Amino acid sequence: MRRILATTAFCAVAFSGALSQAHAALETGAHAPDFSAPASLGGHEFTYRLADALKSGPVVLYFYPAAFTKGCTIEAHEFADAIPEFKSLGATVIGVSMDPIDKLDRFSVSECRSTFPVAADPSGRITRSYAAKMPLLRMASRTSYVIAQDGHVAMSYASMSPDEHVSRALAAVKALKRTP
Repeated sequence: MRRILATTAFCAVAFSGALSQAHAALETGAHAPDFSAPASLGGHEFTYRLADALKSGPVVLYFYPAAFTKGCTIEAHEFADAIPEFKSLGATVIGVSMDPIDKLDRFSVSECRSTFPVAADPSGRITRSYAAKMPLLRMASRTSYVIAQDGHVAMSYASMSPDEHVSRALAAVKALKRTP
């Protein structure tokens, strides 16, 4: 019985640590891995290519754990509200989760308000390449990046709280705009 209780307690601590753990995101200045993925904007599927998006300006790339969860819905609403400001600065936004594309078709309409695309990474390949995979769980951690047009990481921020992701990304995009 003690062994079962000890194992249960260990698993509970490990699981809660995996949920709240701040992990090592890609460092500022690192090369952002290129990727393409199935994506949805307003429920319409297409293939998103980072290299193509960077041709028109910086990219805000954010990873989130799961569509339709409380924190991810809050974050999607905040990004949707800020899209006009990102666009005025020449930046685009893309969200990535390990959810299947059919779930993201619905999420892109309701929670992203058809203002920016979300990409599906069910295998976790992209999520791992950006050091945004949660340990022990089949989901991304909440991690945001701003990628400059030259493909380097201009800002990275990891926090399971949806607070500050949008404001930090906006500040980083504004700083890029000021840089000659």
